[in-house]
Amino acid sequence: MSASKKGPMGGGHHGPMAGIRATQKAKDFNGSLKRLLKYLSPYKLRLIIVFLTAILSTVFSIYSPKVLGKATTRLFQGVVMKKMNIPGAFIDLEYIAQIAVILLVLYVVSSLFNYLQQYLMAEVSQKTVYDMRREAENKLGRMPLKYFDAHSHGDVLSRFTNDMDNISSTLQQSLTQLITSIVTIVGILIMMLTISPLMTLIALVVLPVSMFVIKPILKKAQGFFIGQQIKLGQLNGHIEEMYTGHNVVKAFGHEEKSIKEFKVINEQLYEVGWKAQFISGLMMPVMMFINNIAYVTVCVVGGFLATKKKLEVGDIQAFIQYMRSFSQPINQTANIANIIQSTVASAERVFEILDEKEEIPDSKDAVVMTDCEGNVQFDHVKFGYTENNTLIHDMNIDVKKGHTIAIVGPTGAGKTTLINLLMRFYEVDDGRILIDGIDIREMTRESLRNTFGMVLQDTWSFKGTIKENIAYGRMGATDEEIIEAAKAAHADHFIRTLEHGYDTELNEEASNISQGQKQLLTIARAILADPKILILDEATSSVDTRTEVAIQKAMDKLMHGRTSFVIAHRLSTIKDADLILVMNHGNVIEQGTHKELLAQKGFYADLYNSQFAGKAI
Repeated sequence: MSASKKGPMGGGHHGPMAGIRATQKAKDFNGSLKRLLKYLSPYKLRLIIVFLTAILSTVFSIYSPKVLGKATTRLFQGVVMKKMNIPGAFIDLEYIAQIAVILLVLYVVSSLFNYLQQYLMAEVSQKTVYDMRREAENKLGRMPLKYFDAHSHGDVLSRFTNDMDNISSTLQQSLTQLITSIVTIVGILIMMLTISPLMTLIALVVLPVSMFVIKPILKKAQGFFIGQQIKLGQLNGHIEEMYTGHNVVKAFGHEEKSIKEFKVINEQLYEVGWKAQFISGLMMPVMMFINNIAYVTVCVVGGFLATKKKLEVGDIQAFIQYMRSFSQPINQTANIANIIQSTVASAERVFEILDEKEEIPDSKDAVVMTDCEGNVQFDHVKFGYTENNTLIHDMNIDVKKGHTIAIVGPTGAGKTTLINLLMRFYEVDDGRILIDGIDIREMTRESLRNTFGMVLQDTWSFKGTIKENIAYGRMGATDEEIIEAAKAAHADHFIRTLEHGYDTELNEEASNISQGQKQLLTIARAILADPKILILDEATSSVDTRTEVAIQKAMDKLMHGRTSFVIAHRLSTIKDADLILVMNHGNVIEQGTHKELLAQKGFYADLYNSQFAGKAI
């Protein structure tokens, strides 16, 4: 919630709950605020100009009622003298016209200063957030995979979007409004004192009286508003759950139960919602009642002073205008204090990303892998995702170039962990992983990962054409190479049946093609990449049986002469592997060919027989 954009004398209306908001608090407010202000340091000169223009714009705006009061006084005097039939009495229109010109100049100058202030602050805020966003983006590129495993994608995205937008909005509006509000409060107070200290005292008494009366209402309303947010969150969660799982709800006949739960939460939301709105709605009438009493008192006192020739009529008008404008900047200042608290909390969430531990950087003499043969060795590898929970204790594997290595085992056995270590998404705790006799920690990550091609069970595509999605496998690939890769993956046929063929645009979730077709594109991408080592995670799981046979032939052709790691769930697909690693609890408990493992009648044989019970081996 941003403060009103009206000027300090604009009399902007604020709702009764303008000051009520759920404020996210920073863990280290002072430290995070200082760190945020450092991002503003390159723009010191612009900020100084912004502050000066904000002050000047406010000063010109504050002075306007005083000038207008002079015109009112002269007009009143002329009317009174004419009614009293005083000889030579007249309404001094020329003087009033001069006052109007002065007012026009004041308003124009004030607006120009305000425009300049907003223009410069827009530039400062956008550049500041641009710097922060760029720094955070660069940081993400240096983060280890375990950060993304430990943090939800929604949380990371929220820090990049919601928190950044919150910072931008505050820098753009709230900082200048804070200055404007403070200058307005001080300026109005000075102008009121110059008119009448007695009436100023009456006006100031209204503030503590208002706070005393409003505080219990505010406290009560805040409790109901918090309850309203809780119930609203429950309702949103229920609706999202029911609609995302709509088919499951209908399949199991839980429609009535779902509707009943919705009615209960909706009724609770209604109860707490109307109480919150009703109680908060009492604030404005109460404040108006107190303010009206103050206005009447000021008018009576002002009229009395005018009769005693201690005050001009125009001064009374100016004072009432100042008085009406006095509460607005106070409300704005209180609200901006909440906004700044929330903004610093948002900045702190961004700083948490910037302070995260990065990947161990490549050493200066790191080897650039250019001509990989494909020999892979795990030498006494030890690894655990946490310090106190070792998953792989002592792994030793020797894979020769061109061999196909299948990795099987139950869920949580460590199959994916093996691949994560091989790609250096995680670092080993002890031991070594060697490719062609070179420790992968001595290679640049980029060249290491360029030697691998991956086809995962969970397909990934991006918004763009089918041609661009396939070309992601290798920069600079020609159209002919892309089409050849698609043919090898048996994707060419379905692509050509689409209205725009290879130029068909995929939406953000690629929901305009099937899951199996997305898998074909992923395989085509891997074929185009022409990697030295392949990693396949049940690459044909999303295609039909007929396509699977064709894909398997294409994959066999792709795997020929390359070292291939195949994570297998369906054991029928890995019978021809050169070596099968059977994993359980992070360790390789059996290894050998398909026939050798069946002959051992151990863990692998049990897995295989459980899948093909009653079928001939």
